[in-house]
Amino acid sequence: MIKRQLLIISLTSLFLGGCAELNSLIQSVPTNAPLTEAEVVDGLKEALITGSKNASSILSAVDGYYGDDLVKILLPEEASVIIDNLSRIPGGDKLVEDVIVSINRAAEDAAKEVAPIFINSIKQMTIVDAFGILRGADDAATQYLVRTTRTDLYNLYKPKIRQSTEKDIIGEISAKDSWEALTGKWNLFANSIAGRLADVSPVNTDLDDYLTNKALDGMFLKVREEEKNIRENVSARITPLLQKVFGSLDA
Repeated sequence: MIKRQLLIISLTSLFLGGCAELNSLIQSVPTNAPLTEAEVVDGLKEALITGSKNASSILSAVDGYYGDDLVKILLPEEASVIIDNLSRIPGGDKLVEDVIVSINRAAEDAAKEVAPIFINSIKQMTIVDAFGILRGADDAATQYLVRTTRTDLYNLYKPKIRQSTEKDIIGEISAKDSWEALTGKWNLFANSIAGRLADVSPVNTDLDDYLTNKALDGMFLKVREEEKNIRENVSARITPLLQKVFGSLDA
């Protein structure tokens, strides 16, 4: 209870008066009572680095995406017409599956390179960021990474996804060709007078964009799982600093 009261006082001071007042409060109480601002920042950075590296390691393994139904990347629902048509061709089912495997392999390959992007963002964490994460929602750290890294991760993933979707799957037709033909016809109808009267909406014709965002959703889902584990599972706090920082939440 004492730890909780001291931390609340420190947080209030941080937002109302800035770091000078916060340091004064911290120094005025026993050193073994409150968390210092340095401990909170360093502890949160350590937790984020640990969680993001674990998520990257999980998804960059063979079948990291493809073998996990929670994050496996499938073609958009609107592509069912394409899939149905391919299924009528001898070996068509395998062709469709090959496209899905290729897309997921591209995402697994991209996942190997995400750690530096995460770490660069984590190094820029401020005191306000750290305290907000510590006392925020169960996925506050993940939300921080979404805000600060998603654009860079998108730029990393999308070229790799594009390489897969541009590969020919039947003759000289790629998954991207088939998708654009399908959605092009749909959007022509959706944008017509009849389509507007029917209250239908155009679909996103950028398959690479759709698949890239699905891949990132999977990455952040895994980061969120790692954060939850550190917050709730004492054994996941593998260093004394993590134990002290997140142990304060158990009080």
